[in-house]
Amino acid sequence: MLTISQVQARSLLNKSKIFDYCLNPFLGCQHACRYCYAALFMRRYSGHSEPWGEFVDIKVNAPELLRQQLPRARRGTIWIASVCDPYQPVELKYQLTRKCLKEIIPRQFPVFIQTKSDLVVRDLDLLIELKELEVGFSIATDSDKIAALFEPGAPSISRRIKALEKIKAMKIKTFIFIGPLLPLNPASLIKHISGLADKVFIDRLNYGEQFLKFYLQHGLEKFYQESYFQNTGQELEALARENKIEAEKLF
Repeated sequence: MLTISQVQARSLLNKSKIFDYCLNPFLGCQHACRYCYAALFMRRYSGHSEPWGEFVDIKVNAPELLRQQLPRARRGTIWIASVCDPYQPVELKYQLTRKCLKEIIPRQFPVFIQTKSDLVVRDLDLLIELKELEVGFSIATDSDKIAALFEPGAPSISRRIKALEKIKAMKIKTFIFIGPLLPLNPASLIKHISGLADKVFIDRLNYGEQFLKFYLQHGLEKFYQESYFQNTGQELEALARENKIEAEKLF
């Protein structure tokens, strides 16, 4: 059961340690990824008691806030989004990400969009109006079965690849974030994204022992070992470069 609340945000364009700014139209995420780092602190921050993936706060004043903040902000890259997916299912109804893009276009701030959803293709009409833009998908495995286990509310890997193809066809700069390294076949994953992704970022599972129980429950403990992360990361990096994809290993 999903709890949806409409809330008034106090700020939308916020400083980020990774990019200049982050923009999160929602608090909470329906994708309910088992490994999400935001799940470790966002429930406490939000005051929600529901399990991660079962609540979303809709920042209904997001476009208006952004309209107020952008003229006062120094130009810099906006990361959409850092602690939620900007194209999770509620976006289909509320269209906050789309409305925010409409506010950004006249100001032409650089935009970096990261999602697991093929809903992003709905906004191609707006995205092509941004002069500095990167759009990418988080794809942590080549297997739809593994993705469904770890990312139960997110679209399948195959749907993300099809969306990536449509975005690339519009000559938009693309990337894939391969993280955390879930059980995967490196050669298969690189084959799927070859010619579609300009760059890959590769990262391991960084969040400690709290996920080990989940791996053990599903007989996947060999994929939790440090040797798996190191070897798979190196193989992905090498294969990407062989396929003329820029690669950056983050660990």
